[in-house]
Amino acid sequence: MAKIAVFHNTLDFEGGADMVCLRVCAALSGSHEVTLVTLSETAPERVAAKFDIPFDASVATPPANRPLAAGLNLIAPYVGPQLPARSVALRAYLRRRLDEFDAVVSTANEIALPGPSVQYVHFPQFHGHRTETTDAGRLDGVWSRLAAPTRSQLRDRTRLLANSAWTADVTADLYGVRPTVCHPPVDPIDGRAWADREPVVLVLGRIAPDKRVLDAIDVIDRLNERGHALRCHVVGSAPAAYREYVRQVETAAAQRDTVRLETDASRERVETLLGRYRYGLNMKPTEHFGMAVAEYVAAGMVPFAPNEGGQVDVLDGDDRLLFHGVTGAVDAIATALDTDLRPFLARDRFTTDRFATAVRRHVSAIIR
Repeated sequence: MAKIAVFHNTLDFEGGADMVCLRVCAALSGSHEVTLVTLSETAPERVAAKFDIPFDASVATPPANRPLAAGLNLIAPYVGPQLPARSVALRAYLRRRLDEFDAVVSTANEIALPGPSVQYVHFPQFHGHRTETTDAGRLDGVWSRLAAPTRSQLRDRTRLLANSAWTADVTADLYGVRPTVCHPPVDPIDGRAWADREPVVLVLGRIAPDKRVLDAIDVIDRLNERGHALRCHVVGSAPAAYREYVRQVETAAAQRDTVRLETDASRERVETLLGRYRYGLNMKPTEHFGMAVAEYVAAGMVPFAPNEGGQVDVLDGDDRLLFHGVTGAVDAIATALDTDLRPFLARDRFTTDRFATAVRRHVSAIIR
């Protein structure tokens, strides 16, 4: 049994990356002594319960963790991207305790570490100015100098993983090292037969500007203008860091009979809705993987997403489901309605067992 530190910069956004973190903890806890190292206002047990994941790890946080995390959430709308800043601060704390662990698993992207590690990249957090696919923020250069790994570090004692082929390509462009693709875990979700499902469009995921929830509402407006009597149900967490955007979405939903907004739904509630509705929509163009899109597939829905990013993996590159922009989304959904398109993608491509087995294999390789 090895002592493993799972490094995760924050659980406060309660999104797909946080689910992956907790799945890693669960996968390793049975055979190793696991400590989750994080800078979070949100309790890991709460997020684990939301995703229905057992949590049996120790938790280590920096001094003044809660007020520091709360302060970072408070200033987030004004300072821009802060995940790299959290990673830098948390890395400084972890480095003081590295002698306590046999290896580190980062579920918070790439990070400079002196010892053996497995690093799971949702999207590269450093050197953002070198790519056009992200808003790097003004302090990207500072954070990159402080904590970005070198090519040799990533090649020597690091197992580098990525959530999609697209993310792996971006990472390879930045670092000259291509990660192994390890899709996040998404198990099949029980649901109604197609004939019993409601013709509602579910928009699932964090309510934040990058998710373009307001664009999704615009798509529903346009489809109704075309004569398609469609309703939309927006379901997702409402992080304090995005409170201004959440207010805009709340206002837009309140002004329409066709849109319903639900925040902080339980995992049981989310799965009920996934199994009740026919259609799922994602509007973020450069989704790193597309956890919500994968859940649409796993639940037997007809999913739609932009023809960019990791969600192309999830939708198997099928042009009937992929689109460009708001107009493209309207056209794709309208065509599916007109032709009575039914679900056709395999629902069991990304199971938890597959993911857990891969994580344990990679960790075993670095602690031998």
